[in-house]
Amino acid sequence: MTRFLPRTAPPIRAGGLVAATALLLAAAPPTAASAAPTAAAPVVALGGPAQTALHPYAEGGDGPKRSTARITVTGADDTAYEGEFTVTFDLTGAAGVADVAFAPEAGIECAATAPGSATCTGHGISPGRSTVTDLLLTATEGSEQGDTGTVRVTGEARGAAFTPFTTEVTVGGPDLVMHRLPFDHEPVPGQQQQAPITFTNRGSRAAEGVVLTLRHSRGLDIPQRYSNCAYTTDGAWTTARCTVEGAFEAGATYTLAAPLTLRTTDRAYRDIFGYGIHEAGASAGTARGATAARAARGPGGGSDDVLRAVPAPRPMAARALDLEPGDNEHEADFRTENTADFVAYGDTASGRAGATVTARLGFRNDGPAWIGHLRSGESVAAVDFTVPQGATVTSAPEGCRGVSAEGTALPTGRTGPAPRYVCPTPATVRDDGGLDLAFGLRIDEVLLGAVGRVVVRGPEPRAAGLPFDPDPGNNAARVVLNGESGGASPAPPEGPGDDAPGTPGPATPTPGEAGAGGTAAPGAVPNTATGNGGSLAATGSSTARAASGLAVAALTAGLVLFTAARRRRGA
Repeated sequence: MTRFLPRTAPPIRAGGLVAATALLLAAAPPTAASAAPTAAAPVVALGGPAQTALHPYAEGGDGPKRSTARITVTGADDTAYEGEFTVTFDLTGAAGVADVAFAPEAGIECAATAPGSATCTGHGISPGRSTVTDLLLTATEGSEQGDTGTVRVTGEARGAAFTPFTTEVTVGGPDLVMHRLPFDHEPVPGQQQQAPITFTNRGSRAAEGVVLTLRHSRGLDIPQRYSNCAYTTDGAWTTARCTVEGAFEAGATYTLAAPLTLRTTDRAYRDIFGYGIHEAGASAGTARGATAARAARGPGGGSDDVLRAVPAPRPMAARALDLEPGDNEHEADFRTENTADFVAYGDTASGRAGATVTARLGFRNDGPAWIGHLRSGESVAAVDFTVPQGATVTSAPEGCRGVSAEGTALPTGRTGPAPRYVCPTPATVRDDGGLDLAFGLRIDEVLLGAVGRVVVRGPEPRAAGLPFDPDPGNNAARVVLNGESGGASPAPPEGPGDDAPGTPGPATPTPGEAGAGGTAAPGAVPNTATGNGGSLAATGSSTARAASGLAVAALTAGLVLFTAARRRRGA
């Protein structure tokens, strides 16, 4: 078997011998591997770009310029496939259009098997998406602009079923290049910056309509709102997708008729603004009417005059190609000097020996900033709960881990309730959000005024501080069982939160006993991150804080673009 290595594999004509790629599946003879899988067989999905644009063939120089199409395989989310697999590439549909070579991943071997066909073999498919190979595509000598072909990808393995995939290759296309904007990356709250979105088409043909995409995190806002933009808010992000009709010619540069305004809000801290440009797809025209209606209904939406100015929908070619898609988008990171006050709260409860009560505890973010670890995805903070003496945890929110009284990991193999629990937040905590937790506590011994401690701190004990928090005195609170009064319990006098009052909520007695252990038992109360774009999963009921809406972002209603400069095709 001939092995084709990355960057050294000879190109293979789609009409002649073809190199290929393989991924996952079956340690069985070919006859067994091709047998139909059982009904319980896992399904493995092959994938990649639906379309790939090829640079037109050029004589001399360094030879034809390559385009890349990454072929992937997506396994079951919770199960790895351990057997051998074979991925087969049928290149006959691209004959005369594309020459193909392969850059397989480590552990995968590819070889030509017949004219216009190739296979790749490997062993083991991990859960989730992984790369099988990169198809290295160049236009065939003699091909012409607009020529189109297909590459069909199939797979087989014993005990697994593959869904096939087909990618289309086309010679020529636009190459939309977004210009990077010169932002001040350390703004102050309230600061406004102009964003004159500008792009160039460096491709070999005009782009038939474009879609401008703007995406910003919660601490930023774009006050303008337009009728040809669709606005969505998802957790910490707001996205505007704006469809602009017209032919954007090769060699020309375009900019907005009026620049956008990017505003740093009072809640900004660590934020991201992304902006990209792509050729419009076939669905862009038909979606435009609904987009305009949504924009009109939203805050600051366009007037009737603006809506009437929106061009009527018209069919567009079903193409969304780009010769170099890696330069279509940019992202800008912003660091704003700001603060967020995380305030811990506890609870009070009373009950007889043997009774089980619910203690509600956690923290709220009194702002003004929202806090998000958007790049790393790490937790923003953690709630550290020490269980009151004389009580045992019968149910803990999912995601909370039991630790020793000193805060160290429990011995390996230990099960059952712990004296202390650490509950991490998601990667974002919105202003007016926080983390609301509920623990089931069994009162084993009635001790008058038994006190548990609640502390909101950094996600790691060695870095327990919250650098953005201006008032560490309110980072601690108490959970009190069988106190002399049902009033609020102040924070413990030692450590963070000295002399700071907690803000306990009501405790609800729960008859009977829940299952013991450091993980949520059936009927466990939830660990809910409120208003922060995510939550720790849980069962049972929860009391969630209302999350404030995210300010909408935007882009051009008439999103009028005009030619700022024009280049020749060869420039």
